[in-house]
This record gives sequence, C-alpha cells and structure tokens, in this order.
Amino acid sequence: MSEKGPVNVMLKTLCLLNGTSGDERRVREYIIEQIKDHCTYHVDALGSVIAFKKGEKTPEKTVSFNAHIDEVGFIITHITEDGYLRFAPVGGIDVRVCLDRVVTIGEQGIKGVIGDKAFHLLESEERKSCPSFDKLLIDIGATSKEEAAAVVSPGDFAYFDSDYITFGNGFIKSKALDDRIGCMLLIKLIQSDLPYDTYFCFNTQEEVGLRGSTCTSYAVQADVAVILEATTAADYDGVSGADRVCVLGEGPVISFMDRRTIYDRELYRLGMTMAKENQIPAQTKTAVAGGNDAGAIQTSGNGARVMAISVPSRYIHSAASVVKQSDIENTEKLIRVLLNKLYD
Repeated sequence: MSEKGPVNVMLKTLCLLNGTSGDERRVREYIIEQIKDHCTYHVDALGSVIAFKKGEKTPEKTVSFNAHIDEVGFIITHITEDGYLRFAPVGGIDVRVCLDRVVTIGEQGIKGVIGDKAFHLLESEERKSCPSFDKLLIDIGATSKEEAAAVVSPGDFAYFDSDYITFGNGFIKSKALDDRIGCMLLIKLIQSDLPYDTYFCFNTQEEVGLRGSTCTSYAVQADVAVILEATTAADYDGVSGADRVCVLGEGPVISFMDRRTIYDRELYRLGMTMAKENQIPAQTKTAVAGGNDAGAIQTSGNGARVMAISVPSRYIHSAASVVKQSDIENTEKLIRVLLNKLYD
C-alpha cells in the first residue's frame, strides 16, 4: 500500500503533529488550513473548532459530526537535581507501553527516553510488577538540574516519538490514530459537496474527560450527533470469541453501548442496515468498554441522539497503535450513505 495518495498523506500529517489535551494548537491550525475555504468556522474558548457547511438543502433537524483532536501524552512535573524529569500521564495510558520509549518534549522538541531500572538490577519482587508513573523518569541526557532547566520546564508537554509506517497487507502504525482518523474523515466531508447543512465539531480535551465536546454540544445543540472515533481491538494471538471485542479488517464498529453511553437504538439499527444494504462490512463491539465524546454530547443542553462509528485499533493509546486502511475506507463509505438518512 502506498503512502502517496492524498488520504494517507493527510492522515500521516495529522498523526505526526503533537497535540495532547490542552496543547492542541498545532493540530487545530492544520485542520483550519484544510477547511477554511469550504465552510464557516470559529474556535471556542477551549480551542475546539466548530464548523458549519452549507449543503444542498436545509434540514429540519440539526446534525453534527464530531471527532476529537487531542491525543494522550505526558506533562513534566519536576526536574531532579541530577537533571532527570518527573512526569505524569495526560489521558489514559498504561504504564507498560511507556517503558524505554522515546519522547519529544516541549516547544523545542527535546528528545528523551522514559527510563526504568534495568532488568538485571531488579529485586525479585520488583520483577513481578510494573513500576508506577511516579517511579519513572525521563532522561534527556542532562547532568544537572540547571542543564535540564535550560531547555525544559515543569508544565511542558511530552509526546510519544513515533513514525507513521505502513506494513503487511494494508496496516498502518502510528501514534495518535485515536482520533486523527476521525479528524481526517471530518475534513474530507467538509471538502466535499453535502446534501444537507451540517455542523462539524473538532473537539479538544476528550482524553481527559470529554471537556471540549461538552462545550461544543451546548453551542450546536444538535438533534443527532455522530461521533467518529478509533476503538480498542483485541484481535491478537491467543484471544478468541467475544474477548476480541472487534477485529481489524472487518469494517467500521457501530457501538450499542460503552461505559459512558447507551447509543440511540434507531441510529444503531440504521447504521447496521445501511452497511448491509450497501455491502459495506461492519461490526459491533462485543464488550461494554471505553467511552468517547458521545457521553458528553448525549446529555448536554436538551440532549441529543448519538451514534458512534469507530475504526478498530490494536494497541490504542500507545506509540504504536495499528489500524487497517480498508477499515478507514469502509468507515468513510458508511458515513457517505448515512448522509441521506440522518436528517429524516
């Protein structure tokens, strides 16, 4: 699979931009550059982008499409006397995916390594467990607090340093696929002709409590809201049946429930029916797990009917999330056929 097509170039660009919760500026600026000639938009106080695209008709219902622009990351909390950095996670990150990872820190892009004690130095009890974040340090190659403080400050954000690569039969590996895939799909919709007037919300701070979407949903007051996301797949060796949750290559995931939301039953059925009628592979999650901006949108203002369509992702919230290109393409196909049905 080539990375030369416009879809992959856009996704690669979005994924390699750094933008953790509260520091989404670079991602926001790129999105605005892509949509500014195709819609009207404004940026709210939390930094979310609310766009409005005129369609061929003005519907009776207000419909919004939503994706979040932030990614999980880290924030620097302290510099030790020896020049190491203490830090905390921003968003839900399993400490096990952080050990010995390269990170990029602050506006200067300082490189560092999340260090842990070498295995051969561990006590027997330490070998049975994983260290907590407060036991880990980032090594930037400094030898003193003064040397480190010259380039890094407490409050600086840090990010997984990760390449975007394609491999195997149509697979993609990168950081931030959750939810730069959703951002790309929203951009493509805005850049195209639409049958109805539609709102688009690029939400900040989803990973730390659905904060951006809480604000944008009050501003838009949608009757129907579609959330485009990435969601956890567990389809790897040794996992079978329902424990796989969802599977790469089997199409977009249409959720009926997660830990934050019970999705609108009619919209859930509509998604499944339209996928079947248009021969688009689709699946649901076989576990009630996770959550997304639907949890805030559903209960804000007068409330909204919500629907989540997600791309399955292995190793989510890590430096090496993996998705399949065909799932992205089929998600876009499903959205396109739904565009004529959501406004009824």
